[in-house]
Amino acid sequence: MARILITGSADGLGLMTARLLIEQRHEVVLHARNRERAADARAAAPGAAGALTGDLSSIEQVRSVARQANDHGRFDAVIHNAGVGYREPRKVRTADGLSHVFAINVLAPYLLTALIAPPRRLVYLSSGMHLSGNPDLSDLQWERRPWNPAQAYADSKLLDVVLAFAVARRWPRVLSNAVGPGWVPTKMGGPGAPDDLAQGHLTQAWLAVDDEPAAMVSGAFFYHKARIDTHPAATRTDLQEDLLAECARLTGTPLPPADLPAFQR
Repeated sequence: MARILITGSADGLGLMTARLLIEQRHEVVLHARNRERAADARAAAPGAAGALTGDLSSIEQVRSVARQANDHGRFDAVIHNAGVGYREPRKVRTADGLSHVFAINVLAPYLLTALIAPPRRLVYLSSGMHLSGNPDLSDLQWERRPWNPAQAYADSKLLDVVLAFAVARRWPRVLSNAVGPGWVPTKMGGPGAPDDLAQGHLTQAWLAVDDEPAAMVSGAFFYHKARIDTHPAATRTDLQEDLLAECARLTGTPLPPADLPAFQR
């Protein structure tokens, strides 16, 4: 039995992943942005071991989620499922003054990775749209460019892959991978999404717990349990280091060595 944390698991693919892993008799801890949604998640996923609360658009609340996670003890896997889509018609700023899309999709998984005791496996939810992402880090907060929600989303999903690959390189004892679940008809994907919803959660669950050789890799991008090519920029060491440095600057928290005990963080 593995112990797994899934962010953004009050509905959609996160909840589906949680239910599957609970059915497989794993110990699953859920996460939602507030207590009401956490209660709904607990009701929708009977057998969950707990539910963390915190709005991932807030750096302070991300730190709170990390503390709650560490209070549960070390996890075998963390699935960074939480995210926002590309339907924001206008540029939204967080209380920290950051792009809402960047804060939730990129900075939150970075900070949680830096603060939660390193698990054996990390899974970051990306998207096939990452292939059209722009690897230029010079305007991450969309201060100089006209707002383009689809491009902001694609950029963030590319950076999720970059983050996964950076952690895989920095933390060789941790299996760190990215997943494109497909364009599936969830609340984020919309009712007209063409991909198979029944397949959308299987790969992240598989990477979190399965011991077959195909799942025991690191620094890879997966779609429906198949390792596929990713954006060529994702493998650039300089881009990985620049992203880690910018996230460390924004949060005041650098990515530590993987073997550093949680109580020293």
